Amino acid sequence: MNYPLSEKYQTPALMAKIMGPNPLKLEEELLAGHRIPAKATVCDLGSGQGLTSVFLAKEYGWRVYAADLWSDPEENRRFFAQMGLTDAQIVPVKADAQALPFEKEFFDAVVSTDSYNYFGRDPAFLDDKLLPFVKSGGYIYIAVPGMKKDCHDRLPPELLLSWTPEQLDYLHDADYWRRIVGRCRGAGILTVAEMESNEEVWADWLQQDNEYAVGDRKAMEAGGGRYLNFIRIVLRKYLIYNRL
Repeated sequence: MNYPLSEKYQTPALMAKIMGPNPLKLEEELLAGHRIPAKATVCDLGSGQGLTSVFLAKEYGWRVYAADLWSDPEENRRFFAQMGLTDAQIVPVKADAQALPFEKEFFDAVVSTDSYNYFGRDPAFLDDKLLPFVKSGGYIYIAVPGMKKDCHDRLPPELLLSWTPEQLDYLHDADYWRRIVGRCRGAGILTVAEMESNEEVWADWLQQDNEYAVGDRKAMEAGGGRYLNFIRIVLRKYLIYNRL
């Protein structure tokens, strides 16, 4: 597919900030035909060094809260200022996804790109930890790395060139995620489907020189990519749902 929005950010300096397969291309595909209203307040959950948050603020015009447990908010704030964004447009927050520090029903939507698989595999997470902060009728857009078909009982040797079985346990197929989010009582599933962007986003990541990208090359050069994909999940909180 084409990526007219994220192509604007394909500079060496900005690509050096990515922490995995190109999150901007993933986000552009994830949000194609989105239903999030204009000027919405949006949580970028698992925002890393803030590049996805910049993308959401600049390309979609939303007020974005860049929520991440491991990044430095002040460092992200300086980056946001360099990108021409103010605190009225984007706010960095150090936040644990398991204990979000926001008011109830604060967000019109949550967007999570390449991070939800670390904290959202518990079927209770949506109802207990995330939905309370989303307005009734609000949306959750998720892009997670996954497998074309779960193969944890017989992991391909190509994948084990770069990742341990424990690391690969974060990757699952679309059926797995459909079961996980399908147990949510407070939101309905709009989409759970394989994404198109797998080859393009991996190619951008493997060009980077950081140690993680270099380590991932072993599996991908051996053909491990044929077992992998990304999965798009879109949910809408029920209008009458209000978990206290």
